[in-house]
Amino acid sequence: MKKKRLVFMGTPEFAAIILNYVLDWPGGEVVAVYTQPDRPSGRGQKLKPSPVKELAVQKGLDVYQPKNFKQEQDIQVLAALKPDFLLVAAYGLILPGKVLATAKVAPINVHASLLPKYRGAAPIQRAIMAGEPATGITIMLMDEGMDTGPILLQRAMAIGINDTAATLHDDLAHLGGRLLVEALDKMVQNKLVPIPQPEELATYAPKLKKEEGLIDWNRPCLQVHNQIRALYPWPGAYFDWVRPDQKKIRLHIYPGKVGPDLTEKVAPGTILGVEDNLIAIACADKIYYTPEVKPENSKALDAQSFYCGYLSKKCVSG
Repeated sequence: MKKKRLVFMGTPEFAAIILNYVLDWPGGEVVAVYTQPDRPSGRGQKLKPSPVKELAVQKGLDVYQPKNFKQEQDIQVLAALKPDFLLVAAYGLILPGKVLATAKVAPINVHASLLPKYRGAAPIQRAIMAGEPATGITIMLMDEGMDTGPILLQRAMAIGINDTAATLHDDLAHLGGRLLVEALDKMVQNKLVPIPQPEELATYAPKLKKEEGLIDWNRPCLQVHNQIRALYPWPGAYFDWVRPDQKKIRLHIYPGKVGPDLTEKVAPGTILGVEDNLIAIACADKIYYTPEVKPENSKALDAQSFYCGYLSKKCVSG
């Protein structure tokens, strides 16, 4: 059977992991890769290519980086590639109908949730923040809506109590790559039937904002834990702590674990000390343990370093 012509569209590391699986699919050939334009990065604000572009260049693939598809010429260039499949994963652009129509067989999207739940830009983080016990990958046919097309394949994945957005991201990316290849195999054999999404079950996962990282310690400890791990590594969770000398500093909190019930009445947000190399912080109902914190404009500190630098006038290491 003649190999299918594939155009891959994606931008972040999540998409780059999936692209590697696509490149190994014997049934197709990636004829081009689309990714977002290079962005300024770091102190020097030098233009940095996306992870997908870096991989594509390494593999010798043609790369296209239109700002959007509002120019007819960009759509004509894509159409001239004669793709059988458009394969989209975290591209970051809304694709108009004219773009989707360039795929002779189908435009297919890889989405990191069990659609119709958590449509949108931040499905991994929103699922963790909501305390969901599971998430997954959906392979879907694309239409002009936001993650609204018919479902081709779905596979669930458990969310562990200490999973973070970072750990779940990598696991879901690999699952997405495997499931996309499985979907392609079944589609070329006409073994998939698209299933419309039940609209009444739809929920949304809007883009994250930095201010969502502010921790309210008056909430139950499990909710605080879900927030901290959902927002790691970006944008990160933080709060403004009043030091023993009454100076206020912003502390960024690393994911830790839910501890035991509070045995004494103490104001939520109070740093109780260090236990077993973990910093103990009071929530509304329980103690939250974190292995390290990062004061604003400073390096990250483990529990012992934080204790010596901020909690104890006399620090004995050991």
